[in-house]
Amino acid sequence: MEEFLPHGAEKKQTHFTDFEGKTSFGMSVFNLSNAIMGSGILGLAYAMANTGIILFLFLLTAVALLSSYSIHLLLKSSGIVGIRAYEQLGYRAFGTPGKLAAAIAITLQNIGAMSSYLYIVKSEVPLVIQTFLNLEEKTTDWYMNGNYLVILVSVTIILPLALMKQLGYLGYASGFSLSCMGFFLISVIYKKFQIPCPLPEQEGNLTGSLNATLVSTSDYQNGYTVLQAPEQGTCTPSFFTLNSQTAYTIPIMAFAFVCHPEVLPIYTELKDPSKKKMQCISNISITVMYLMYFLAALFGYLTFYGRVESELLHTYNKVDPFDVLILCVRVAVLTAVTLTVPIVLFPVRRAIQQMLFQGKDFSWIRHVTIAVVLLTFINLLVIFAPSILGIFGMIGATSAPCLIFIFPAIFYIRIMPKDKEPLRSTPKILVS
Repeated sequence: MEEFLPHGAEKKQTHFTDFEGKTSFGMSVFNLSNAIMGSGILGLAYAMANTGIILFLFLLTAVALLSSYSIHLLLKSSGIVGIRAYEQLGYRAFGTPGKLAAAIAITLQNIGAMSSYLYIVKSEVPLVIQTFLNLEEKTTDWYMNGNYLVILVSVTIILPLALMKQLGYLGYASGFSLSCMGFFLISVIYKKFQIPCPLPEQEGNLTGSLNATLVSTSDYQNGYTVLQAPEQGTCTPSFFTLNSQTAYTIPIMAFAFVCHPEVLPIYTELKDPSKKKMQCISNISITVMYLMYFLAALFGYLTFYGRVESELLHTYNKVDPFDVLILCVRVAVLTAVTLTVPIVLFPVRRAIQQMLFQGKDFSWIRHVTIAVVLLTFINLLVIFAPSILGIFGMIGATSAPCLIFIFPAIFYIRIMPKDKEPLRSTPKILVS
């Protein structure tokens, strides 16, 4: 009887999802910004040292604009066919091969990203504890062993966050993570005016100190551990530089702006979703990260110039290993990358579900099992691999450009009806 007679206006149907989105605009900005932000910010000062300020700014601007444009293509494609998952866009465009290609690229990219974050945890947490305890050398105690510590962090912090059902619930953690990176940026700017150039330690024993640090820094992403030899005008900035390391700059930047697998899940959970609203969220997130990336790279480079290392925090370690501010910065960066891992894990789990369990209802057992298996595999990779540089470099040079530049463009060309936009139309020529 209750269902027979209509009552008021019909309930508004949800868009792109089987549940009504409840995540606010601000929380969505936090989540997408946190998906963009990662360990890449630590290597951008080194990238600037090998490109020069002007060339670096040009490349960073180009990658940021292309990243924003490709998100626009993803949102437009998803609006045409009403699909909420990156992999399903691949299926709609190219069938099963397209879905598998997208899912594999997302899985490889995000596993590489999570591995790099946990590798930083493994390498940096023992140094933080060593500084807290004021020890001159590392001891053999278990709490100084990075392998034990990365497992402890994964089980106590990352896994509980990764078990949440919806991505929107991580908005508060994302906001806190971004505030930690904001503190990192402020500290880098402050240290520029506190550290003299050239460094006192670098006068006289530069070669020995560099050789001693090669092993410790080689474990960080992209592997740019070769430091430039002292030259005339070592404290003079370079505006345009080309050398053997310059070619690695674009993969660093491409990896730094990868957030595309998270765009549609965040769009799905957005309250009162619309393409214009989600594009605004994307533009704000990319703009904020663009400014943070450029300022961190600029002031990090202007502090150490040609002697900046591939992992910026290790360069500060040469000045004063027991500096309290740098210790706090290490803790902030560790907090930020740790809280980013659950954000990155969500698209991997979605991709696995699309490949293996498509069309099945939500299951807590499957949800938890996939998260546990993924974290176990990544921890084993971080613990037993002597170096993840080869894996990280390969992923950063293949899956990241596919997710940012190639897939959104070819999906759009295939999905957009030819009667609306012929192949020779201006939008499709621009996409090509």
